[in-house]
Amino acid sequence: MVQTKVDSATTTDMTNTVENYSVSPGDDTNQDREFTPEWTKWKGFLDQIPELNATINKKATWTVGKGYKAKPNVKKILKKIRGNGKETFNSILYKAIVTYTTCGDYFAEIIKLDGRLKNIKTLNPGTIKIITDRFGFIKKYEQHLDGKLVNSWKPEEIFHLSWNQIGDNTHGTSTIEKLTYDKDQRPGVIEMYNEAKQDMKTVFHRYVKPLIISHIDTDDETEIATFKGKLDKTVKLGENLVVPKDTVEMERMSIPQYSTLDPLPWIQSLQKEFLKADGVPDVILGEGSEATEATAKIIYLAFQQMIEWNQLFLEEQVEAQLGLEINLEFPASLEQNLQSSERKSRSMNNMEMNPNEKK
Repeated sequence: MVQTKVDSATTTDMTNTVENYSVSPGDDTNQDREFTPEWTKWKGFLDQIPELNATINKKATWTVGKGYKAKPNVKKILKKIRGNGKETFNSILYKAIVTYTTCGDYFAEIIKLDGRLKNIKTLNPGTIKIITDRFGFIKKYEQHLDGKLVNSWKPEEIFHLSWNQIGDNTHGTSTIEKLTYDKDQRPGVIEMYNEAKQDMKTVFHRYVKPLIISHIDTDDETEIATFKGKLDKTVKLGENLVVPKDTVEMERMSIPQYSTLDPLPWIQSLQKEFLKADGVPDVILGEGSEATEATAKIIYLAFQQMIEWNQLFLEEQVEAQLGLEINLEFPASLEQNLQSSERKSRSMNNMEMNPNEKK
């Protein structure tokens, strides 16, 4: 019997094969006292990922969906605002929410005549540079096109909405940023979501159109190419292919069901992750079939708080920067309905506990 010595054997831990996850430190971009939002970068995600687009647009719809209330003199001013010529104040607010959620900042030129507000003209965030002094106060805004300075404004001449502003930053933070590649190029939720969908596309293609491996009784490259062309045409057109006896042996390469990791739960999990990132639940988007009525109501109430915070944010900024007081209505609140249901439930419980009590 042969014995094997194991005294010299060594062991290793998982760190030699699996990289531990770590978080890169955040940068304070105000150290340079200049900042320009990466508008085109984040807008690319908004344009190409329909689920993300629907989530952000749904948030904007619910925030300004019922319009605003204001005193008659304020309404008179706001009704004359036309933005680029074809907009209204409501549509400008809607666009502002989509913009600052996408890239962190929204900018618009405040146009006045004789000291009175006449218009608000939206600006491309990717062309605007925020200039601050060494104390962190905004000194001015500049617009650069093709590397050239074309406009400059004082702070009070720009309507600036900074979303997710933290620390001493004078700019906002894109909601999309936390869902994408980090500084070490590790994939984020959005990238993994789209990669999983691409993989799913390949899986379904292999179900419907499996690979065909042909063993041909020839080494002639011309004959092989000719046969391949006929086979490709047969598969494409769904026709039959007839070959001489004992000249070709075919083998189908398909993906049997359940033979690989099912990507659908993973895709659904990633979709929920980026829905949570901006606080828009799937029941708002018309999904949530698995949620009970009671659960859906609680989810709705949580969503309501997020929308009301966006409304408060806009109301305060409009008053602080434009000098106008408005009130944005929440589309449909469930608070009274839940309170009524709770009172009814308590009443029913009391009746069950005291069945002989006179009504």
